Amino acid sequence: NAMRAVEFVARSFPTENEVTLYHVLQDSAVLGGMHSPDLTEYFVAAKESFRQLEEQWKKLVEEAMERAKTVLAVAGFPDANIRTRIEIRRRGIARDILAESEKGYQMIVIGRRGLSAIAEFFTGSVSQKVMNAARNIAVVIVN
Repeated sequence: NAMRAVEFVARSFPTENEVTLYHVLQDSAVLGGMHSPDLTEYFVAAKESFRQLEEQWKKLVEEAMERAKTVLAVAGFPDANIRTRIEIRRRGIARDILAESEKGYQMIVIGRRGLSAIAEFFTGSVSQKVMNAARNIAVVIVN
């Protein structure tokens, strides 16, 4: 989904634009509820496994970022105009994207995962949340 957004940018925008490839990583402590007072013995025993999974996920994201940079470079974007940012989730993925956008970006281009209508109704998609909450910035959702 994110790669479709990168490909859209590569074919739709002038190459003199600056592009930031931004990803919000889930924190394994959040995923495993490790800060919960009701922490089970299983999560205490599996803490190292969660840390290893988090490291492996970060490595996969870094590799995807490199592929995305290559797509932009092949399209003619100079390396100096392509930045990558990977951050651990702080407030929520959509809220973290919006907080990042307040640092002077002109536009958010985001891929849409394509949740079913029922799933989107109950949980909402990140792209939908970004679009609904964005103020003073254009949002492009790529299907």
